[in-house]
Amino acid sequence: MSQLYLLHKPYRMLSQFTDSEGRDTLSDVIDIPGIYPAGRLDYDSEGLLLLSDDGELIHRISHPQHKQPKTYRVQVEGQPSDDALQALRKGVTLKDGPTLPAKVRRLADSGLPEREPPLNPKRHPDTCWLELTITEGRNRQVRRMTAHVGHPTLRLVRVAIGPWRLDGLTPGQWQCQTLHAPKRPAGHPSPRSRRHK
Repeated sequence: MSQLYLLHKPYRMLSQFTDSEGRDTLSDVIDIPGIYPAGRLDYDSEGLLLLSDDGELIHRISHPQHKQPKTYRVQVEGQPSDDALQALRKGVTLKDGPTLPAKVRRLADSGLPEREPPLNPKRHPDTCWLELTITEGRNRQVRRMTAHVGHPTLRLVRVAIGPWRLDGLTPGQWQCQTLHAPKRPAGHPSPRSRRHK
C-alpha cells in the first residue's frame, strides 16, 4: 500500500520544500513528513504535481523509460495556424534534438481558474488556449515547442500525469490517494481519497 498525493502547485512556487531565497515552496501548502515530488514543475508553471514517500512509485511515475503521458493546457501568444499545430503533432527539432510527436488540440476555453496575478490583456491582447500531451520530460519542453512554432507560452498548467488528473483541485489544494499495488495494475488509483487545502 502506498500513499500518493495529488497537489495543484500554484504559480510562482518552487517544486521543492525549502529555499534559501525565501520563495514560496511546497511546505507552504502541504506538510506531510517524508514525501518527495515525482518530477517537477517550473517556478512559473502551475498544475498537477505528484508526491509520495514510496521511492519505487516515484521512479515509476517520473522516470523517462515509463513514458507517462503528461497533458498541459497552454495559453500561447497569437492564433496558431493548422500548420503550426501539425508541426507539433509530427515533432519539432529543438537544440537538444527532435521531440516525439505530441497530441495537440485547440480549446475554446481553458476550464481553469484565473491565475493570480492574471495576464495583462493590454500586453497580450491576442491569445489562444491549446491542450498538449507529451511523453517526454525535457527541461521547459512545452514552452520551447510552442516558441519554436512562433507562439510563445504565456501560461502553462499541467492537468494530467498518466491516469491522475488535476480535476477539482484549486491552487494550493491537495488530495491523498491510497494505491494497492499488489491487487491492482501498477499506478492504478484506489477510489479511496481525501482532499485537503
